[in-house]
Amino acid sequence: MADIINLKDRRKRKAREQKEADSAAQRLMFGRTKGEKQRSEIEKAATVRKLDGAKRDRNEDES
Repeated sequence: MADIINLKDRRKRKAREQKEADSAAQRLMFGRTKGEKQRSEIEKAATVRKLDGAKRDRNEDES
């Protein structure tokens, strides 16, 4: 004979597991320390400066 299960408990468990998975994703996305945020901003700014420094002007191309 099959085991009797309570569907209400199963739904609650599934909702809790989904909420925990969503929370884990949010922690990965937003749970960085102040130092990590500053480091990524510095790296981003350095990349932008490097790319801007490598740009060529259109006037130089025509000469």
